[in-house]
Amino acid sequence: MDRPRRTATAPRFPPRACAPPMTKDLRPCLAADRGAGPAGCGPVRRLVGRATSLDLRSLAVFRVIVGTILVADALARLPGAPLTLTADGVLPPDLVRRFIGHPWSWSVGLWCDAAWWGYGLLWAEGVCGVLLAAGIGLPWTTTAAWVVVVSLVRRTAPVTNAGDVFLAVLLFWGQFLPLGSVWAWGAADRGGWRSREPLPHHGVAAFALTLQVAAVYLSAGMGKWNDVWWSGEAVGYALSVHDHGTTLGNLVAGWRWGARWLTWATPVVELAGPVLLLVPRVRIPLVGVFILFHGAIAVTMDVCLFPWVGIAAWVALLPGSFWDRIGAGTIVTTAGSDGEARLDPARRILCLAALGIAAVAFAHANGPWQGSRLPAGLQHAVQLTFLEQDWRVFGEIRPQRQWVYGRAELANGATVDILRRGRPLETVLPAGGFHSLGDQRLQKLLWELPKPDHRAFAPSLATGLVKAWNASHPPGEQIVALEIHGARMVRAPRADTIQDVLMATWPPRSPTGRGNLERFLRDDGASSDGAGADAAPTTTAPLR
Repeated sequence: MDRPRRTATAPRFPPRACAPPMTKDLRPCLAADRGAGPAGCGPVRRLVGRATSLDLRSLAVFRVIVGTILVADALARLPGAPLTLTADGVLPPDLVRRFIGHPWSWSVGLWCDAAWWGYGLLWAEGVCGVLLAAGIGLPWTTTAAWVVVVSLVRRTAPVTNAGDVFLAVLLFWGQFLPLGSVWAWGAADRGGWRSREPLPHHGVAAFALTLQVAAVYLSAGMGKWNDVWWSGEAVGYALSVHDHGTTLGNLVAGWRWGARWLTWATPVVELAGPVLLLVPRVRIPLVGVFILFHGAIAVTMDVCLFPWVGIAAWVALLPGSFWDRIGAGTIVTTAGSDGEARLDPARRILCLAALGIAAVAFAHANGPWQGSRLPAGLQHAVQLTFLEQDWRVFGEIRPQRQWVYGRAELANGATVDILRRGRPLETVLPAGGFHSLGDQRLQKLLWELPKPDHRAFAPSLATGLVKAWNASHPPGEQIVALEIHGARMVRAPRADTIQDVLMATWPPRSPTGRGNLERFLRDDGASSDGAGADAAPTTTAPLR
């Protein structure tokens, strides 16, 4: 009997279990990742290519962190929304429009003055955060998140800080990056394949994001090249609760030699970081140093989103070797999809143009042209893309202690500090300083209120605070008069001189001065009753 013939059949694998044929576009990426670089590339181009390539897993974690920040920011803004996002709050839209000033500084938040519109922005920010973290609807979700964040930042411009702007620019570059290629909802159903070695992402968007992170710290380091920082005193002042410090930061500020070493080390780290980004071998420890740096900022300073956004930015720069070492395992990637890994010509041109705009903005904000105005066309482009590049945070730190207090007279005759939730009034170095105010965005407005461009918000600030207080307290505890003071302790004309400035009042003071005499007599009597021979001299004046 003839034995049946056995035919060899090729095993069948699920389509996603096999890598697609290697395309011509992907081979240079693999070669560059192994250190060889594409044929014909010089050593400088290979070095820059390796330094600015981004691992898809790092971009995925970056996406999740940024999405989480968006949700957290929406929730954090919600309690203060009646004051910051309504027409009768602290930031009236008409005043904000004049404050922004530039016609190309767009904001969806200023399209409508209704209260529901402001709350809708917060809702949109939260939804965009959830979708972004899950990797749903990319890159349109990233674009929507960028629009919402820029709109919120400009709607609340007087209380905006560097972390808000940093978040916006990261989202801008994120529009051009394959944030959903790995660890995203439905990645396995979008024609991907399984791989233990995800391809690094190269291209103009990866280059732009890396340069953006470098620009932030280079600008910050350059801004600290001054006498206060090199004297070793800057961190001691900045970490005080009477500046931007938390309770822990205040303890560090009191550690004299430790604060000095931190002062000298900070600009060195910020200037060295961008340079070391060009050295792939030190990328993992470099990212670790900056993540620890931002973690330290988070627990020692009240600077809102900045430390968390900074951590997200550095996570995006983690090399693939980090994930290999911790055993990330087999993942599903859609890196070969034209819609995610490679930019179409129009988006590539847009990204290149934006990179040029950012470069001009950085040179203008940090070079010798700071005092000059950009040509109108370039200024329009910077405002339209929101790619401003002035990151000189805490560059100028004054050797002083500063505080604010809100003297509120209640219907029952009591006098309390409305800025500190009605606790007993302290007019000199109140316990907890700015940290005791709680709301970090309110801290920012009160800190900036003495400046000329912020003074227009003084009446609405006082009125908004009184309205919010009276709405939540019984008749006997209603505010009948409010004065918001800003004070600082300086070294001249003699040590520990206190300068006290009346920044805002409610009801508003008469333009002719009515009501100021009573305040002057009260303050003069209070100071003479309790002042001893060693009391610090105090000067009090209305804000003009």
